[in-house]
Amino acid sequence: MYIFACDLEEWEKEKFLRLSDDHHIDFCAEKLTEETVQMAKDAEVLSVFIHSELGAGLLKRMPKLELIATRSTGIDHIDLGYCKEHQITISNVPTYGDNTVAEHVFALLLNISHKLTESIDRTRRGDFSQVGLQGFDLRGKTLGVVGTGSIGLYVIGIAQGFNMHVLAFDVKPKQELQGRFGFNYVDMKTLLTQSDVITLHVPLTPKTHHMISEEQFERMKQGVILINTSRGTVLDSKALVKALAEGKVAAAGLDVLPEEPAIREEAEMLRSVFRKKHNLETLLADHLLLRLRNVYITPHNAFNTCEAVERILDTTMKNIQGYAGGQPQNVVS
Repeated sequence: MYIFACDLEEWEKEKFLRLSDDHHIDFCAEKLTEETVQMAKDAEVLSVFIHSELGAGLLKRMPKLELIATRSTGIDHIDLGYCKEHQITISNVPTYGDNTVAEHVFALLLNISHKLTESIDRTRRGDFSQVGLQGFDLRGKTLGVVGTGSIGLYVIGIAQGFNMHVLAFDVKPKQELQGRFGFNYVDMKTLLTQSDVITLHVPLTPKTHHMISEEQFERMKQGVILINTSRGTVLDSKALVKALAEGKVAAAGLDVLPEEPAIREEAEMLRSVFRKKHNLETLLADHLLLRLRNVYITPHNAFNTCEAVERILDTTMKNIQGYAGGQPQNVVS
């Protein structure tokens, strides 16, 4: 089969080259775009990461495409309707960084609770004053976990180590998990009103889009801490800016933003097509968040450890080999 792998770094090619004895493989370091899709026009298998937006306009220029092997769990960057209509199989990586992302949640939270960024910046300037650097303990605080999938459960496990009290919400609660992991399921209203820290672990669906907006912020405790490592549009960034300004949210740790691809492409802002494609109000809110001193943003990097990336590539190879051998795996609809 003809495999085209894009949006990947040089060292990642070594994994794909293991398939070269049985398949023809081409690479592109850039994401799939109107310009780069020409190189992939004859591909039967396409492997991408989340930065490649696979809409119908691009996919129709690959008439031989049979399999999209995305190197991610999420599939919201792929036009599922087009793939179903044209019988294109999609395989993902269902688990690879559950503990990795959970650890990043606490990296963000500890940065906030111990004012690490401010402390490090100050001492680098030769200033060893402790004024304004007082933090707070996690011990005894209530953590609200929205979504108890694999990542959410790892977060709960780590929280137990800090002696935090854990509340959780899930649209499909698994009651048997409560005793095993030491938390309590509650409704969303209770979680919002009782949590000192709230962390989001849900996939992006029409129902989770802006699930945290003005109404939800109004229910939260004054001075709550908010962490989001799931998807940018699960959180209404304009509502978050307002909550931060009013002190409802004391600090936020974010690994995702709604318009993060647009922020990376600011030079395009004057083009009319860009204005149609992106929500400029949300983009402005994202820029405000980037500049607030009590908001700590990482570049969608929560998954990015050596071990997790190895797991991503290993599963992707198995997905491609399984499909080529007539036994597709990790197929999503």
